[in-house]
Amino acid sequence: MAVAKPAPLLTQGVPPGIPTLEVMVKAYLKERYHKPGNVYLGIPHRLDRPVSGVVLFARNTKAARRLAEQFQNRQVRKVYWAVVEPSPGGELPPPEGVWEDWLRKVQEQARGECVAVDTPGARRAVLRYRRLRAGEDGALLEIEPETGRMHQIRVQAASRGWPVRGDVLYGARLPFGPPAELPRERIIALHARSLTFLHPIRYEPLTVTAPLPETWREWK
Repeated sequence: MAVAKPAPLLTQGVPPGIPTLEVMVKAYLKERYHKPGNVYLGIPHRLDRPVSGVVLFARNTKAARRLAEQFQNRQVRKVYWAVVEPSPGGELPPPEGVWEDWLRKVQEQARGECVAVDTPGARRAVLRYRRLRAGEDGALLEIEPETGRMHQIRVQAASRGWPVRGDVLYGARLPFGPPAELPRERIIALHARSLTFLHPIRYEPLTVTAPLPETWREWK
């Protein structure tokens, strides 16, 4: 089951009672198919809270296992759209390129950082991008990560002076979306546009695409 997650909704969360996409999808399945008792839902991947876009769920354990294997083996083609802000000097990313870095999670913090290759805990991060649009207030990039590191796109873009708009965690200066009263309500200009994978039962290739939210209207 493919669902378009709005930002800043959590994909899943603990403790119970917190609004999450998982809770909403389970409630939908329970009502749609008149299921008694608990509803099974496998979650082979997640999106960060401030990120919107397509999320896959599995409705049985066999599908969950096979989808999880595809994600772990990097067999799923992920396409993201991001609006990055200009550098302090006004420069934008070149029309296309490859970013390769070594990243690690900052200890006791929910963020990542670029580090030297020989740093303990460093993991290689690679993505490819092409520029779809450019303007004075930013550039719209289409991004394909080849690896799946924590906050990879956000860290790699910010380390080059082009943070994702609205991403104050990584130094963004320009806002994105409506003003937020609480930090957890902030959204950023990062959208999981599509996933291409093999159907876990029929093994046919499928591509699912999430429409852009209304907050992206000036970039549509």
